[in-house]
Amino acid sequence: MAVVLKTVVHYIRITITKDFHLNFQHFLYLIFPTIGIFFTALIIRKYFKGKLEKGTESILFSIVKKGSFLPKHLMYSNAITSAITVGFGGSVGLESPIVTTGSAIGSNYSRTYHVNYKDRTLLLACGAAAGIGAAFNAPIAGVLFALEVLLADISISAFIPLIISAATGALLSKIILKEEILLSFKLTQKFDYHNVPFYIILGLLAGVMSVYYLRVFLKIETSIHHKTWSIYTKALVGGLSLSILILIFPPLFGEGYESIKTFSSLETNELFAHSVFADLITNKLAIALVIILTMLFKPIAAALTVGSGGNGGNFAPSLFVGAFLGFGFAIILSLLGFRDIPVSNFTLVAMAGILSGVFHAPLTAIFLIAELTGGYELMIPLMIVSAFSFMIARYFEPHSLDVKNLAKQGHLFVDDKDKNILASLKTMYVIEKNFQSISPDATLGELTEVVSTSKRNIFPVVKHEILVGIIVLDDIREIMFKHDLYESVFVKQLMHNPPAIISSDESIQSVMKKFDETNAWNLPVIDEGKYIGFVSKSSLLVRYREKLIQT
Repeated sequence: MAVVLKTVVHYIRITITKDFHLNFQHFLYLIFPTIGIFFTALIIRKYFKGKLEKGTESILFSIVKKGSFLPKHLMYSNAITSAITVGFGGSVGLESPIVTTGSAIGSNYSRTYHVNYKDRTLLLACGAAAGIGAAFNAPIAGVLFALEVLLADISISAFIPLIISAATGALLSKIILKEEILLSFKLTQKFDYHNVPFYIILGLLAGVMSVYYLRVFLKIETSIHHKTWSIYTKALVGGLSLSILILIFPPLFGEGYESIKTFSSLETNELFAHSVFADLITNKLAIALVIILTMLFKPIAAALTVGSGGNGGNFAPSLFVGAFLGFGFAIILSLLGFRDIPVSNFTLVAMAGILSGVFHAPLTAIFLIAELTGGYELMIPLMIVSAFSFMIARYFEPHSLDVKNLAKQGHLFVDDKDKNILASLKTMYVIEKNFQSISPDATLGELTEVVSTSKRNIFPVVKHEILVGIIVLDDIREIMFKHDLYESVFVKQLMHNPPAIISSDESIQSVMKKFDETNAWNLPVIDEGKYIGFVSKSSLLVRYREKLIQT
């Protein structure tokens, strides 16, 4: 699927642009991104009920909340819609749809053999690893992506199927895909340890830029998503806005890998030769400024594409921003008087830096660039830049781009297996309703009768389906056998308010927090003011142990 998708998009791009140059003198190509986004939105509306799970976020959510089951249509829906979006110039990448497609294939393949949750999740990750391996002809990066991004906890035995899957994807890519479709480089400059200070600075800049990318993308994409416009209005407004950006900055058209390859050959004049800046770019300073502006507008272009109804991911845009950052940084250093600056090396390692910062996946970033360059000559600067970028990004943004929204909603904690397991439980499924209730007007004698037939030590006091209080066995232990009080003491005199209440749609994390704060073992569930039942801390722990064994 990855090979098919990359090939289809490549030929769509060639077909629609063969008679048009990406410049302000040929305006016709500017309608293509709008057409792509519009038709993507139309397909999603007509065939997928207006909603399509996109990106790694949906995969992570399915792992934690849906038992690693992905809908069958994801085996093809993301490929079709992203091919239209990116092929027609949407400013996003194909890797995220490829990962979703591969994961869906793995998940649905597991249904055939009715495997358990652990093996199903592993098969899902194998599909993602194969997709990344094929997209970049980078099997090691495929394995590491599955480990860093999708699997919170992994055993050594899981490496074998992941390796086989990623290697298979890379092998098919190498056999079928043409060289011009793949992103690949040839190193022209060796690593010089005298440039280590520059690589440290570049790593810090990459971290700052990663934070900028993450915040700008999410803010704009969320803002468009929350608009009450129709999907067609969003597609038109977003598509036209994107077209205006592409008119000013032609490299924003499509994935942007052509621009990255141009940097690797140091032929920057081609990028803006036909843009509105063509007559202004007369020196290195002007080139550096235009490159920086293009870099800053890339996350905006990506957000417009996705937010307005297009489909694609941030993998390619991250590499694009990294390439522009590294190249611009090298130009600035040369303007400051530094000689023998390894421009192509800075371009490559900055790509790893942004990828590391945006996705919080430093190992994937390091080995992806190492595999793309065909060797490990840049391993040390790749480690330096990726590590510093990751530290800066992680400090200001604890969660990656794909995880931030889920973590904010309390759905996902990928760095903590215990919290992941708790997040997979739902409060509504652990509610117990076998607690015997009693009226507040009942006497102590009637309460004693209820206690004698109950196996619980807590009793909800309910009137007209409304919980008015609770009684704990320890509260009445001293008087429950005093028969002279049976008719003179009433339940409403003995009851007290529960230490906390919960709702059936409340997250398990919130429920556990209330248990910890109150030291209670049972808390009542109230929905719309009506008493539903109790959640028991001990029952939650039993369910947790069951989940732990399964994973």
